[in-house]
Amino acid sequence: MSFLEQIQNPSDLKKIPRTDLPRLAEEVRQAILSVISDKGGHLGASLGTVELTLALHAVFDAPHDRIVWDTGHQAYPHKLLTGRRDRFHTLRQYGGISGFLSRTESPYDTFGAGHAGTAISAALGMVEAREQRQEDHHVIAVIGDGAMTAGIAYEALNHAGGLKRNFIVILNDNEMSISKNVGALSAYLTRIITDPLYTRVKDEAGNLIKCIPRIGKPMLKAAKRAEESVKGFLMPGLLFEELGFRYVGPIDGHRLDHLITTFEKIKPLDGPLLIHVVTQKGKGYTPAEADPIGFHGMSAFDLSTGVTKKKGASAPTYTSVFAERLIHLAKDDRRVVAITAAMPEGTGLSKFAAAFPERCYDVGIAEQHAVTLAAGMAAEGLRPVVAIYSTFLQRAYDQIIHDVALQNLPVTFCLDRAGLVGEDGPTHHGVFDFAYLRPIPNLIVMAPKDENELQHMMATALAAAQPVAIRFPRGEGLNVSMDEKPVPLPVGVGEVLSGNPARSDVALVAIGNMTAPAQAAASMLSHKGLTVTVINARFVKPLDRALIAIVARGCRYIVTLEEHLLAGGFGEAVLAVLEEGRAAGQLPPEVSLLRIGLSDRFIEHGAPKVLREVCGLTPEEIFERVWEFVQVPTQEGSLVAGGR
Repeated sequence: MSFLEQIQNPSDLKKIPRTDLPRLAEEVRQAILSVISDKGGHLGASLGTVELTLALHAVFDAPHDRIVWDTGHQAYPHKLLTGRRDRFHTLRQYGGISGFLSRTESPYDTFGAGHAGTAISAALGMVEAREQRQEDHHVIAVIGDGAMTAGIAYEALNHAGGLKRNFIVILNDNEMSISKNVGALSAYLTRIITDPLYTRVKDEAGNLIKCIPRIGKPMLKAAKRAEESVKGFLMPGLLFEELGFRYVGPIDGHRLDHLITTFEKIKPLDGPLLIHVVTQKGKGYTPAEADPIGFHGMSAFDLSTGVTKKKGASAPTYTSVFAERLIHLAKDDRRVVAITAAMPEGTGLSKFAAAFPERCYDVGIAEQHAVTLAAGMAAEGLRPVVAIYSTFLQRAYDQIIHDVALQNLPVTFCLDRAGLVGEDGPTHHGVFDFAYLRPIPNLIVMAPKDENELQHMMATALAAAQPVAIRFPRGEGLNVSMDEKPVPLPVGVGEVLSGNPARSDVALVAIGNMTAPAQAAASMLSHKGLTVTVINARFVKPLDRALIAIVARGCRYIVTLEEHLLAGGFGEAVLAVLEEGRAAGQLPPEVSLLRIGLSDRFIEHGAPKVLREVCGLTPEEIFERVWEFVQVPTQEGSLVAGGR
């Protein structure tokens, strides 16, 4: 039996002789590689934290001692050691275990984490709860250096240093988040780990001070200032010590003996401690070591070569179309600049950076800064395009309102990964953006039905004299033909794709990637003898009120479709227009509305195709819902919400 097979929880780990822990580390790596090569998942970060995880669980007593991981990218070894080894093959699959931390999944996951930068704040909250309850246990936050570009991390460090509680922060430094780290902190940490002279010079400076004769307070003060100057120039942890933390490190994060010894020594110490651990992303798997960015998040791949398993011929992704068209538009307009928050590869802006390096800005995991940076650029006449995943833009909500929309600045927000993103699950589904963007004055909100319409919406946004948000889904487009040149669309005008909105039995009014399923469902309904109109709304804000009025007068049944929560979504916007028209006596009272979208719950992880089936968003499910809707007698003017 392997060592890993003997471990059901961390207490079993403590029974293994420490001389055998390197062998266990190799077994953990192989288990991760076996599952991720078959199923896909986040590989590089977790390969880099194997020894760190073993050392933590060998020295501390989870879950009595709270270990708070910053995001789940680095926590696959933690899952394997905390009772989930037998289910690890279900990772990120529908009904299986999450790829991130989940309090509902295990008591060892002390805090849910999918967005970076939260660990220190959450752990400090646990520290204060411990003090309030007068309990006795350790609290350890494990945060990557990429997450240390997030402002919330420094807010938490500043607060923790002032409180002076017993608290351990482990800085997992691999010079990476998802992409290569940026900014002054990254350069600072690099200087620390690449300067072999700092320890010797620091010690010699201290010895020099001790040798100065005691000839009065002025000389002593001057000597002390000299010591601090030397330490400030050379000492690696000065930044953290000035924030109130005792700094330890840097430590080789792949030397189990060093890690365990260090953790045992710092365990009884009082006050805030920051342990600087240097790891290698992708450690132990040569392809991942060579390409840590490419092996951050992987689909299934050949374990012997590291090559992704090929699919059949595919359409271009929305992300690639966005990147290519942005480059095209930027060639014609020198004012166009691009901004991302630590996601140049994920958003496609790495291509833009290659074409226009001086016009592309990666600000790190700092979405608030990204938005206000764009606002400042727009105030000076530039046309900034902020490319951020839908779920991450939530972190900059006040900046969207206060810094961009209130001042009516022409910033374009391109929200990738909108809708159900799949295996990353509820922390990453982009299903709130309509709801949080719709109420904001001055902001145009739109969603393309396909990749060709995306390029035209980009031209629309850059031609507008106000802020604009475009949301588009993850993955491949519909493989439609692309117009040679993107041109602006008329703002607030929808598109009738089929049927007669002035005279039909049913109108399917869809937004974004729900337009194609609506067309397929319309075909099925037509075979049942119904006359069906299909409308591509294009705009959530401003809505095409004139077209909705035509539909309300000409169709007995209206169905809205969106891959978004029903609460606050596109269907609610249409409902409001209908209600206003009825109240004013301008629209007939007998029209009935069915809203199809996502119900009021968090959607778990799983393949997008599976999730759409579960949520009732496939053409077949839409057909069944609409057919039932028109067959069942409804009260005059009834308004129905539908979601699963």
